[in-house]
Amino acid sequence: MPARRSRLVPTEVRAELAASLAELRRSLDVPESFPAAVAAEAEEAARRVPTTPSGDLADLREIPFLTIDPAGSTDLDQALHLVRTDDGGAILHYAIADVPAFVAPGGEVDAEARRRGQTMYAPDGRVPLHPEILSEDAASLLPDRDRRAFVWRFVLDSEARPVETSLTRAVVRSRRQWSYEEGQRAIDDGSAPESLALMPWFGQQRAERERERGGASLNLPETRIVAEGDGYRLERSEGVPLEDHNAHVSLLTGMAAADIMVRGRIGILRTMPPADADDIADFRRQTVALGIPWRTDTPYGDYLRGLDRSPAARAVKEYAAGLFRGAGYAAFDGELPEETTQAAIGAPYAHATAPLRRLVDRWVLVVCEALVQGREVPDWARESLPDLPSLMNASGQRVSQLTAGALDRVEAAVLHGHEGTEFEAVVLSVRADVARVQLQSPPVDAKVHGLDATPGSTVRLRLVQADVSAGTVVFEPVDRTVGRGAR
Repeated sequence: MPARRSRLVPTEVRAELAASLAELRRSLDVPESFPAAVAAEAEEAARRVPTTPSGDLADLREIPFLTIDPAGSTDLDQALHLVRTDDGGAILHYAIADVPAFVAPGGEVDAEARRRGQTMYAPDGRVPLHPEILSEDAASLLPDRDRRAFVWRFVLDSEARPVETSLTRAVVRSRRQWSYEEGQRAIDDGSAPESLALMPWFGQQRAERERERGGASLNLPETRIVAEGDGYRLERSEGVPLEDHNAHVSLLTGMAAADIMVRGRIGILRTMPPADADDIADFRRQTVALGIPWRTDTPYGDYLRGLDRSPAARAVKEYAAGLFRGAGYAAFDGELPEETTQAAIGAPYAHATAPLRRLVDRWVLVVCEALVQGREVPDWARESLPDLPSLMNASGQRVSQLTAGALDRVEAAVLHGHEGTEFEAVVLSVRADVARVQLQSPPVDAKVHGLDATPGSTVRLRLVQADVSAGTVVFEPVDRTVGRGAR
């Protein structure tokens, strides 16, 4: 589906937007740069860590890996190679950047990474988890360079079920960096290499396996802030199918990592409790009210997968998102946690595929590799496991505030100067006399108090105010002024 794009932020408010974004960073204590000691240690690690095969580092450079990421990415965590086998199955190699090789436990880079928790993305610049000499160079799986990696090997049957899994540290060499859009075009026109050409088969089979285990994916369209020249615009897109197929590679790996740690009785899982019975009953009532009833004989995931792109279906997904909550991390050593399942996935799951951008993945990879190879988990990893849930939760909260705050400010900037203009919007949800709406164009979400409308309906709103410094917009209904609301 083509992306819906907004106009550029008006020139006259760009300075005000820049100041507002900078103040948002200050209010959240977002780091501006790496301390000198951290940068120096990273530079030394980039020079010191070998990238040549050795006795404990396999040589897998003959495998023609490739990477698939958003256009322009330089922090490349994953590379894959997928090939069919004679029995109708496949062999998937999935290389994950060997960040632990570059980060000394207890060192300066380690301490700074624990303070940051994860890479933060903002319109006025990315705030990386690790110094760029590591995240965008020495540890990144860039094409045509020898790189260290944890390599997962999955032997898959004809329905993409893993029948054999292994994990080893190795030296790999990616052949090409693909963007999602480039990869999708190559798949569509038949020019894709085998690894890419097989991704639709893999993604479709893994989606069916998700259905079987009771998992569910919302796949909501994402609003992105796109830098263009010296300004920004908003873009909302459903993405391309290759993004979903590629996500299933990460899901498969995360489930494999969780299984290894659960069987080894040490590690850290990403968990989510099942939806509360009252929430499910309320959601079912909402689907009836929206004219797309969720039948009792239809599994939840099947119902979501069957939704179309109509406004009513978008509203259903908005309510469904309320069931996907309570996600957290559970660290364990010996006794398993009470909750081991990620309910939306329908299986135990762990973050294991983005160590350049997420702190916890470094521990998961080290723990899994030790368990698979029959070695003791390193003391540094075992002893610090209990610290990870609080570190990741605090980081996640800050990232959410930064992401939401930046989007609010850019949305207000895009709308600035259009006070009095009428806009068409779809009502996504109504809770406690507050309607959440999405403008048709530009792709802006807002809240309106007292709007007399039902979810899934289309309404006309008039822009009253767009405050760039505060990141708020105020709309009033056109047909009948029953209230005003600020986002």
